[in-house]
Amino acid sequence: MTNPLLEPHDLPPFSVIRPEHVEPAIRRILDENRQAIAALLQEGNEYRWDNLAAPMEDLDDRLSRTWGSVGHLNAVVNSDALREAYNACLPLISDYSTEVGQNAALCQGYRQLAESPEFTTLEEAQRKIVENALRDFRLSGVDLPAEQKARYKEIAQELSRLTSQFQDNLLDATQAWTKHIEDEAQLAGIPESARAVARQTAERQGKSGWIFTLEFPSYYAIINYADDRELRREFYSAYATRASELGPKAGQWDNGPLMERILALRHEEARLLGYANYAELSLATKMARNTVEVTAFLEDLARRSLPVARRDLEELRAFAREQHGLDQLESWDLGYYSEKLREHAYALSEEELKPYFPANRVVAGMFAVVDRLYGLKIRELKDVDVWHPDVRYYEIRDRDGELRGSFYLDLYARPNKRGGAWMDECIPRRRLSTSVQSPVAYLICNFTPPAGTDPVLLRHDEVLTLFHEFGHGLHHMLTKVDHLGVSGIHGVEWDAVELPSQFMENFCWEREALDLIAGHYQTGDPLPQALFDKMIAARNFQSGMQMVRQLEFSLFDFRIHKEYAPSLGGRVYQILEDVRAQTAVFIPPAFNRFPHSFSHIFAGGYAAGYYSYKWAEVLSSDAFALFEEQGIFDPETGRAFLEKILERGGSREALESFTDFRGREPQIDALLRHSGIAA
Repeated sequence: MTNPLLEPHDLPPFSVIRPEHVEPAIRRILDENRQAIAALLQEGNEYRWDNLAAPMEDLDDRLSRTWGSVGHLNAVVNSDALREAYNACLPLISDYSTEVGQNAALCQGYRQLAESPEFTTLEEAQRKIVENALRDFRLSGVDLPAEQKARYKEIAQELSRLTSQFQDNLLDATQAWTKHIEDEAQLAGIPESARAVARQTAERQGKSGWIFTLEFPSYYAIINYADDRELRREFYSAYATRASELGPKAGQWDNGPLMERILALRHEEARLLGYANYAELSLATKMARNTVEVTAFLEDLARRSLPVARRDLEELRAFAREQHGLDQLESWDLGYYSEKLREHAYALSEEELKPYFPANRVVAGMFAVVDRLYGLKIRELKDVDVWHPDVRYYEIRDRDGELRGSFYLDLYARPNKRGGAWMDECIPRRRLSTSVQSPVAYLICNFTPPAGTDPVLLRHDEVLTLFHEFGHGLHHMLTKVDHLGVSGIHGVEWDAVELPSQFMENFCWEREALDLIAGHYQTGDPLPQALFDKMIAARNFQSGMQMVRQLEFSLFDFRIHKEYAPSLGGRVYQILEDVRAQTAVFIPPAFNRFPHSFSHIFAGGYAAGYYSYKWAEVLSSDAFALFEEQGIFDPETGRAFLEKILERGGSREALESFTDFRGREPQIDALLRHSGIAA
């Protein structure tokens, strides 16, 4: 049997990859990599870039491209068989990564290279890769005694299994609960687009009426628009208790024990490596210099934001009481009455804006924005092998017609697809012997899927999400760095990696850019000036509440990793309660189990790093402020951002790239101004 995962290919052959291909392919690649590394080290040569770092890059690329396509399929077309194959390989990948990271001879080879006369003649990117490699050897425990090395390996393997299980539990819990509605009266207030999808879901299951789910577009429609308060409460209760010991599916996919074990293992790993806690270990690869700096940054933002957030909440409470006779505002009322208040205060609703943001127009407009900014032409390619009929594939070329990158775009929510939105790499840029390997990205969203013949209409916040992920994609695809370890987002400090993504969101608020992005789905008419004015007036609606909510998540994440003590356990809800007392203006009900679904920190790459969103937002707001001064499509400023930020990847420190672009270090003023919070 031929195995498509082992065959050479330009792009992954998604249509022919089967679960039974996964483990044999991964085992073979790992075996071949081990043999190749042993051969490299046996030569005992004087180590140079060409006989050490370059061949290691080849090995890394082959493995990451193969394993990456498997992980991607596991996220977007999950099935029992694929999940089983994926999870069977996690310990194999973990063991290999630890072996490489703890290979003392390999580490010595890199040390020798770093100390050699050749090192000073290498390109800046190559030197950065060698320096990062030596740091990563240390963070993999290369210098530990044998017994502790073995323990590190056990920890890495168990963490890999538990974080995957956390994500699986959340997906299963989200999909397990649905609500079948047959009485149309219960649908009062819910937008027709959401009803159409719910009707389509019911029809697929051979039922009458409407079926709503906990997938985010469906949940959002209920919690923000359903007039039936009891229905909102029922959905909130199911959503807020997913993967926990409470709620309608209590205990079936409980992530509680996993959170405790993950925190314990991370703490033990940090201690093994000589750090006081996991937060300290996390900062070893970030811009922030120490835990005090991070905590002070978050607490300072909270101090500035809390008065605004309190005003936001008081305004909402007064509105619900005076206009709707509601004395006690509950968690399942916040979104609903906020939407009513927005309509009341600004004569603006999300539904009023949606006709101007048909998905196809938004995508084409987004491409026009980057053309104006960077001179890039984007076109769709047909007949590319994809994992679902909704998926599109595009290539990006620059002014000279040179191919800069390509990407898959998968916009819509569906069963067996992980929730949320993300960018991931399919293929990284690197120089091969005779050519340059062109980068390819996955851009994944979970918008309301098409229903009937009408085009999909996006909410403005979904437009922001799309631009955000495209910003990550541009960072990956537009790199000019030829060496894998620091091309694109590789090697970029994690608390700076959100800079290009959050930067792109700003264009969704600019008239000049909106004229490219927005157009009525029936007439093509641009967004009316009156609607635009309302949208801008409402931009910072409840911005204080939104800010403190993000600060709550950030401080909670940082503190559970910084303050973990083996004798006390994770104290997840105790610390969350403490953080809320410090930052929150509205406390959710005691049954809320938000941490049980906080996959960013328990299953993603944001452990003790969720603060990165706010940290990078300082950078992105300050960067965009220069465009505000010079003109948002100023060619010179656009070229500078492209060359000094996007093209440089991780080839130098993020602060150096930012300072090169801005002419100074970052300042917080623009973030506070964009957020409607006085400096």
